[in-house]
Order: sequence, then C-alpha cells, then structure tokens
Amino acid sequence: MLPPKATSESDGAMRAGLFIAVVIGFLLPGAAQACRLALVLAMDVSASVSDEEYKLQANGTAAALLAPSVRRALLDPSLPPVAISVFVWSGPRDQNLVADWTLIDSADALAGLASRIATHPRDVSASGRTAIGDALISAGGLLRAAPPCDRQVVDLATDGTYNAGTPPEAVRSSKEFRDITINGLAVSGGQVPDWRDGGTQETALAAYLTRLVIRGPGSFVEIARNYTDFERAMTRKLERELEAIVLGQLR
Repeated sequence: MLPPKATSESDGAMRAGLFIAVVIGFLLPGAAQACRLALVLAMDVSASVSDEEYKLQANGTAAALLAPSVRRALLDPSLPPVAISVFVWSGPRDQNLVADWTLIDSADALAGLASRIATHPRDVSASGRTAIGDALISAGGLLRAAPPCDRQVVDLATDGTYNAGTPPEAVRSSKEFRDITINGLAVSGGQVPDWRDGGTQETALAAYLTRLVIRGPGSFVEIARNYTDFERAMTRKLERELEAIVLGQLR
C-alpha cells in the first residue's frame, strides 16, 4: 500500500494529465470536435411576413427538421452530432432567441427542438424593418458561443431585401465571418426586391442574396415559391447542408 501522500500526488498527477489531454484535444488542429456542424437558423418576422406566413415558416422549419431524410442525416450514429440554434429577426434591434444551442444527439433532442420552433409565438418587432446585416451580426454572436464544431453555418430565411441597419455585404466580408458559411432561403411572392438581375420576380430575391448576402465554400440560395412552399425548400436546404458535411467527413 502506498503512503497517503504518494497516493495524493499520484491522483493529482492523473487529474492534471487528464486536464492537459482535454485541452490539447480542443486546441490541436484536426482534434476531435464536439460536433460536425454548428447551424444557426434565422427566421424573418419583418412587416412583410404576416402572422399566417410566420406560422408556415415556423411549422415548415420544424417539419423539415423531422423529415425522414434530414432526421437520418442529423442522427447518423457514425458521425458526431450537429448543434442547432434558432432566432427570429426583423429590424436592427429586433432579434429574439427561439432556441439556444441544442446538441442533436438523440431523437428526443431533435423532437424537443422542433416543438420549440413550432410553438414559439411570433415576436412582433418595434420597427418591422428588414435588417439582414444585423441579423447576421446576431448569428455571428451565437456562433461565438457555440460548442466547438468542424464547421459553422448560418441559414438566413427572408422574403425581402435589406432596408435598415448594417448593410449585409459589410457584415459578410468582415473578419468575424472569415470561417463562417452563410446560406440563404429566398421566399418569393413577398416584398418585391429593389434589386433586379433581369430575371423573374421569383429569381430576383435569390439573385440579390447570392450577390450580397451568402458567402463561404459551397454556399447557396434555396428558393421557396411562397410560404406554403417553405417546408419543401427548408427540407431541401437542410439536406444539401448535411450532405456537404458528410462528404467533408469522408475526405
């Protein structure tokens, strides 16, 4: 039997070794991460979005997360889990958290997140403006508090162009977004975009988001024809994002 002092020193050395191993695991390049993807879902509640359209957006997002293809990708046991945070936004000072970071490591965690999104009451903003840049700033703040993940992505859904606050192009080009991918979901049939690309009304908002909002490797814009098409578009967007992560894991 070791003397008490020797036992204490041995235990202390073991605890110190474990602490150092954990720190190294987080800091070394290529070390195992807590998750494969930190994903922020940002939902538009500006004045152009009616109460009925907000419900279609919230219910559509919840249903997309529970769609069989998305559910399989999120709960793939061969890969680290995905962390998701959700907020609603409109004017420069109007961003409200729907769900803080949730690690999707079980069917219950996924169902709980979908329920919070579907039942979250509409937050009526003070201005009703469309401050895309400030929504991105809020998303960046959430990502700074996210668990360590292989990749960080912002999903911004909107039916209109920027008309208040910080210009989105200034935010996306800032150093804070250097390692963050921004994808967009353009809902056609709402606010008529001020910006034109020579295309149709359905493609004009997508072209605007492509030119001035999205960024990062593999970034893209998914189009919803209207809010009744939101669930389909969000499902497809999540499928594409999760497929990209799987392919990245296999490289």
